[in-house]
Amino acid sequence: MDSESIEKRLAKAMAQLEATEAAVAEAEGQLAHAEATVRSSDRAVEVTVTAQGDLTSVTFLDGKYRNMPAGQLAASVLEAVQEARARMARKVMATFEPFTKPNPEAPEISGFDVDWNKIFGPGVLEGPRSDRRRGAGRLRDEISEDPED
Repeated sequence: MDSESIEKRLAKAMAQLEATEAAVAEAEGQLAHAEATVRSSDRAVEVTVTAQGDLTSVTFLDGKYRNMPAGQLAASVLEAVQEARARMARKVMATFEPFTKPNPEAPEISGFDVDWNKIFGPGVLEGPRSDRRRGAGRLRDEISEDPED
């Protein structure tokens, strides 16, 4: 191979790297303002979380919370927060998934290895709420109220 073809390949690889960096920055910008809003399965609570999983809003719907035991209300909040975080985790993964694959135009640039469980923690990447509903029920059973003073 002559030096010109190496220079062209290097220039092409550098252009691809710059394009990837720009695409990553754009994806980060999109996710900076992304939110997921979820209602609990009993429709008593609605929560909103950011792409980083931060809880930004909790709304108690239709006054249902007034007639709920504290443990049940707490479980509803936790269920909604966990589901919202899982949705955001899946959105983040979908957004960055193209960067985990090798670039066909520049095979020298491999995709990035991402340990999603390390980023989001175990359990966040489980399936939708219906797959975890039994766990939420178990949580409700395990929460007990403090006696009133």
